[in-house]
Amino acid sequence: MYYFTSDEHYGHSNIIKYCDRPFKNVEEMNNEIIKRHNEVVKDNDIVIHGGDFTLADAEVAKKYIKRLKGNHIFLMGSHDKWLKDRKYIWKKTIEGQFIFICHYAMRVWERSHYNSWNLFGHSHGKLESQGKQHDIGVDNNNFYPISFYNLRDIMKLKPDNFNLVK
Repeated sequence: MYYFTSDEHYGHSNIIKYCDRPFKNVEEMNNEIIKRHNEVVKDNDIVIHGGDFTLADAEVAKKYIKRLKGNHIFLMGSHDKWLKDRKYIWKKTIEGQFIFICHYAMRVWERSHYNSWNLFGHSHGKLESQGKQHDIGVDNNNFYPISFYNLRDIMKLKPDNFNLVK
């Protein structure tokens, strides 16, 4: 199973204020996001993190990762200086659906003219999607990662991409 998430901001106390997150402190936020992650993700699932995992260094990031179920793929966001592999885009076809992920939302993206999906973060639930886009950030998804199957149901209700070739 594939899961998608972004903008966890582990260890970033100011994000609680900036995004009006419902947590008393950073420890409560970290623990709750980890708890919700582990409620849905299984050990063998693949989790794509769309950026802004943590502001911390690599050693602290590893401590957060060890607490999370799943096999993890990390993309660069605005705050991921800890990442050695500076991967900005992830793309894959899952069950016939092409998915394109970047930390930032795009107006057009690879295969958008064939109704591919653009999954993004960075906007913390404040940017309206266009066509087959979805903000996978925790602020937009009740602090849970979102599964491929849940996304498929969401995308069925969204309009086609404006540049769809018919």
